Amino acid sequence: MDKKLLLKLFITNLYLSAFTFGGGYVIITLMKKKYVDELDWIKEKEMLDLIAIAQSAPGAIAINGAIVIGFKLAGIFGALISILATIIPPFVILSFVSFFYEIFKNNELFALMLSGMQAGVGAIIASVTYDMAVGIIKENEILPIIVMVLAFVVTYIYDISVIYVILSCGIIGIIQNKLQFWRKR
Repeated sequence: MDKKLLLKLFITNLYLSAFTFGGGYVIITLMKKKYVDELDWIKEKEMLDLIAIAQSAPGAIAINGAIVIGFKLAGIFGALISILATIIPPFVILSFVSFFYEIFKNNELFALMLSGMQAGVGAIIASVTYDMAVGIIKENEILPIIVMVLAFVVTYIYDISVIYVILSCGIIGIIQNKLQFWRKR
């Protein structure tokens, strides 16, 4: 067990969780910048795969992402350390806000701050979407591009549940993988 890696993983996840406002999708960009670009612990394609797993599992994407990346980097202890580091900041912040809720709920400055943060969060989510789409397009394979476009269309234009889209995409991935396996034989 590499204690330095576990400590670095804890500090990194604590930092990411502490500065991720606006929902789990915001953390994807921060995770990519930290784990892929800065620390070079994983490659971009692998990051996309791990995030796909995290998105497909039930629960908060920030915690799911921390679990899969922590496990990939340091096994079960990495996953546990990552979970702990990821839940500490929201737990502390939400406990604080809950305790002072009556003061915050009618505070104009607090309301303005949240309004401004919503605009920033929207931009970050758009950036995550763009980065993931570019990653899929860079693979230069036609089926993932078609699946991505169809998933977008059926989700946003035809309002089909995301659950059905994720399950369908998973089935398409299994079929594609099996076909590639059989072709190689």
